[in-house]
Amino acid sequence: MRNGMLWRVGALLAVGQLCGCNLAPNYVRPEAPVPAAFPPSTAEGALAPGIAWQGFFHDPVLRDLIGQALVYNRDLAGAAARIEQARAQFRIQRSQRLPGLDASASGQRLRTPLSAADGAPRVTVDSYALQVGIPSFELDFWGRVANLSEVARRQYLATEEARNTAELSLVANVAASYYAVRASDEGIVLAERSLASRNETLELAQLRMDAGLTSSIDFNQSYALVTQTELQLAQLRRSQGQALQLLQFLVGVPLPPALPSGLPLDPAAQLTQLDPGLPSALLEARPDVRLAEHQLRAANANIGAARALYFPIIALTGAGGYASSDLSGLVSDSNRVWSFGAGAVLPLLDWGARRARVDAANAARDEREVAYQSTVQNAFREVASGLVAAEQNDRQIAAQIRAVEVQQALVVTAHDRYDVGLTPYLEVLDAERNHFAAEQNLLQLRAAALQDAVNLYAALGGGQGQRVVPAD
Repeated sequence: MRNGMLWRVGALLAVGQLCGCNLAPNYVRPEAPVPAAFPPSTAEGALAPGIAWQGFFHDPVLRDLIGQALVYNRDLAGAAARIEQARAQFRIQRSQRLPGLDASASGQRLRTPLSAADGAPRVTVDSYALQVGIPSFELDFWGRVANLSEVARRQYLATEEARNTAELSLVANVAASYYAVRASDEGIVLAERSLASRNETLELAQLRMDAGLTSSIDFNQSYALVTQTELQLAQLRRSQGQALQLLQFLVGVPLPPALPSGLPLDPAAQLTQLDPGLPSALLEARPDVRLAEHQLRAANANIGAARALYFPIIALTGAGGYASSDLSGLVSDSNRVWSFGAGAVLPLLDWGARRARVDAANAARDEREVAYQSTVQNAFREVASGLVAAEQNDRQIAAQIRAVEVQQALVVTAHDRYDVGLTPYLEVLDAERNHFAAEQNLLQLRAAALQDAVNLYAALGGGQGQRVVPAD
């Protein structure tokens, strides 16, 4: 083998790769089919993409639960495993862009049989070889291998974003379940306190009825109010148990019998206030939007791979080493051998298969473009709905606080009027029932406001702005 033959072959392969063209269409991000601004809102604060969940949630109990969920949640672990699979497939495909190198060694002894006709003697032939070679390697003049590598890379990055989407969804779901548990806890405390008060009222009604001061109507009305409260208490305990089971499933590990006390169920105390920013920021912040774009770019690169099949596939092979019939002198200058070959294949008649592959790749790209635009529209809708909900939640809570105060005053007035005989006992019961319902509604509104705020954080791509796209 001439000195440096393998180096020359390697240089030729490298030049072939560098000089290859790319038949994929130039990628241009589709126009986002959404308005340039969100609906008018008074929301102001920090931008969600730059706030990690540790900075958005203030409640230490909730932060601890989210931290455990990110470690132990099985669905998230499955998403991480899928990333490793996609990364391995990308590495496999990327390796096809560079020539491989094989080493081989062989030894053979051939013995011919004795000829009975002419008495020719047996002949024994030995042959030994030691070679290093480049197996068949496609010169990527048309960018087919490069585009297939880009497809695998974008699929890997899409899997990364799928995991980020799952993580953001998990954080939001843990928070929503936690707030549901806390609202049920506070509702149970309120119901138990109301039940104790109504049992005392029932006992008083029993004594007044036994003394002949009132009829059985007052007693039965009091009893009905007690049973209603017992029913509501049972419903709250059922909701609490279900919310706890969901929270435990999301966290992935057993929870303590009773969660530690956290911060009050008040959005100002629990969460950092957010500024929605501009809709264009969603394209960079939301992992599901980034996922859709990676899939679109993979489909775009696949068009280039399909187009390249219209051109010949050119492959090179090369090998160099030593061959000799004497093992002891195998590695010597006189026994050097080398080989070099090239080949090209171009189908002449495939009955439209290549055209169909290009058509299929174009159709797949069109589908991904529509999916990307739909994802952007859905992201805008979620943020816009979240801003409207936040605006109205504040007003509802403020109005409900006033309603609770009014109902409390009505309870006091009803008791005073009943004590002096101005109203029947039914007015007292109605006032207490309405006050209890108003307090429960206030709890539910505060929990719903917290959940809406968490959903808005997720819709804005909370904490995803600092994500780094893996390198090629």
